[in-house]
Amino acid sequence: MSILSVIILAIIQGLAELLPVSSSAHVVVAEKLMGLDPSSPQMTLLLVMLHTGTMFAVIVYFWKTWKKVYFSSTSSFIRIVVYLGCATALTGIVGIALKNILEKTIFRGAEKAEIEQLFSHLELIAPALAAAGILILIAGLMERRIKKAGYTRILADEEATLTLRQALWMGLVQGIALPFRGFSRSGATISTGMLTGAAKEPAERFSFAMAVLITPAVIAAELVRLLKAVHASAASSAPIDLHASLLTGALGAVFSFIAGLLALKWLSRWLESGHWYLFGIYCLIASAVVFYLHTRGF
Repeated sequence: MSILSVIILAIIQGLAELLPVSSSAHVVVAEKLMGLDPSSPQMTLLLVMLHTGTMFAVIVYFWKTWKKVYFSSTSSFIRIVVYLGCATALTGIVGIALKNILEKTIFRGAEKAEIEQLFSHLELIAPALAAAGILILIAGLMERRIKKAGYTRILADEEATLTLRQALWMGLVQGIALPFRGFSRSGATISTGMLTGAAKEPAERFSFAMAVLITPAVIAAELVRLLKAVHASAASSAPIDLHASLLTGALGAVFSFIAGLLALKWLSRWLESGHWYLFGIYCLIASAVVFYLHTRGF
């Protein structure tokens, strides 16, 4: 894979990851159009490294706000640790359960079945995009109706916090998003927070805090998968170059970090301006495009 291809994928990932439109779906489609295999160990590791770049973008962008809200007092810090711990534990339980169910049903009887093998199936990504779009659209329209009615609640309160119930719902939905490319993690979790009564700003902060916490585990899982593939390919005519894969991933992470910072600034402005529902419309349109590409043989 050329350096230009890595840069293009990194920019797509960085711009889309932190917007509620499913970066994975966009990257997978781009890889398909480039003639690459999104389900290969090298490409899934690259995707995770791109996520690493955006993870650092999240930390840089939100650090001042997190410090103000989450580290302002001992009680605030304890509360966010408990909320993140409980939400992430629920994410793990739901995500692993779904992974096992899918591998034992869709891949029943197949050798070396892995959930990553689904990542290149556009016919599955299209409905996942549509589902995320509907969820975002409902949350966005509900927000507009609340504002029209003049019921402000804590919608403009930057220091508003979530309840444990809202955090758990967001963690559960994040677990559902893990195995499905196209079901936007950020879009689904922020919308879930909004639909359970949270203000947009704390839902956004918590969603990206969950992403930072879960990313290292995902990186480790994909690195293990790549190492197994490297070992299995050692005796074949086309061995996998581990060092080249890691170098490619590092390069992608740098570019996705830069693009991610730009995307975060845009996302925050759109959240504040009440245009959340438009991301839902975009996901529905993207779903139709992805399904069309599937019918064309991609």
